[in-house]
Amino acid sequence: MLDLSQIIKAYDVRGVVPDQFNEPVARVIGTAFVEMLRESGDEPDQIVIAHDMRESGPGLAAAFAQGVNAAGAGVINIGLGSTDQLYYASGSLNLPGAMFTASHNPAQYNGIKLCRSGARPVGQDSGLAVVRQRAQKLLGDLNAEADGPSRVEERNLLGAYAEHLRSLVDLSGIRPLKVIVDAGNGMGGYTVPAVLGDQVLPALPLTIAPLFFELDGSFPNHEANPLDPKNLVDLQNAVREQGADIGLAFDGDADRCFVIDENGDPVSPSAITALVAARELAKFPGSVIIHNLITSAAVPEIIHELGGKPVRSRVGHSFIKAEMAETNAVFGGEHSAHYYFRDFWFADTGMLAGMHVLAALGGQDLPLSEFAAEYERYSASGEINSTVADVPAKIEEVRAAFPDADVDTLDGFTFQVGDGAWFNLRASNTEPLLRLNVEAQDAARMASLRDDVLAIVRG
Repeated sequence: MLDLSQIIKAYDVRGVVPDQFNEPVARVIGTAFVEMLRESGDEPDQIVIAHDMRESGPGLAAAFAQGVNAAGAGVINIGLGSTDQLYYASGSLNLPGAMFTASHNPAQYNGIKLCRSGARPVGQDSGLAVVRQRAQKLLGDLNAEADGPSRVEERNLLGAYAEHLRSLVDLSGIRPLKVIVDAGNGMGGYTVPAVLGDQVLPALPLTIAPLFFELDGSFPNHEANPLDPKNLVDLQNAVREQGADIGLAFDGDADRCFVIDENGDPVSPSAITALVAARELAKFPGSVIIHNLITSAAVPEIIHELGGKPVRSRVGHSFIKAEMAETNAVFGGEHSAHYYFRDFWFADTGMLAGMHVLAALGGQDLPLSEFAAEYERYSASGEINSTVADVPAKIEEVRAAFPDADVDTLDGFTFQVGDGAWFNLRASNTEPLLRLNVEAQDAARMASLRDDVLAIVRG
């Protein structure tokens, strides 16, 4: 029998289809999800579900729906959708949700992101461990095959989702912009024409040049993972060749958005966090802004300068969303290009972040490279992974090499080493990896510090 602990992790469900994740597994997870919700005090009459463009998505979603029905609840199936479109459905309908996606993982994977009503996250400590335990028991129970009456309603919410996002950011009055969008054959190819184009709503002053909008879960052009620089090359070249004002890249389920300036250079997610924070603080002065501990030191500096209240968080959507709900934060940003909004049920949406950048760029006359420069104050390494046999021993070696550093342990180990330089070492939850992020006042100091730490980690 399959061991579901191999695919039901801290934040979501993810595994290879069909060896690890298949329709019988999806079915028992559907039943277990409803049972967990009831045990925790929710009484869900319906669950809203969606799937991305992966070939296995419709079958897995249908099996999950059978499991939900077997537990006595109904299903609203919105069909194809991005993860933030599912969050919109969960929030606007006030229903728990299940999004079938493996995000940026390769084609042979699929998974589920679960949420409670109002797009509230479900993670290891907020119900996912219970789902795993119950699903594992159901998978081994020969009497768990009885079906309930089929209660599945098909509904298309793409237009309503687009209309909601446009109500949050007004792009109608900006200067004309040429925007190249790389959807990576993922769900951005489905949602961008609806939100930024004229597919369902009036045209905006945007000329959208599409790259890889064809929905194809085999990812024939490049992985739908813009965090890897090699997957940005096509977009960077297109921006330069076509003289575009800006490039946007979405990951497979379109919940993350990466930004390229007119020169083809990436604008860091930290700079985007600070830029969007500035816009939100202009609307809601004095508000709390969440940033994870890997974002640039420029982010809390700028939030302070604008009269906001920065709150530092651990890495990961469940931590960010919990902090946002607890503090009523207006916005939150991560170094991985996840962006969270109070007016989007505290959930993450790459599309809304991209719209804020377009509004900011189109509301003034500078090119993006100059406009974004005020939010790029320091030099950062980006995340560097190293395979390590004994993670605790390596961390102790690093601590011994920096005896005068101030170290905090909010998430891994963050070393403040003087002159504004810092680095963070975090162990992976699932692999024998150490993740390193370094920042310093300039590129030379950053590179020197990075290389010193890596020499110890990889030595």
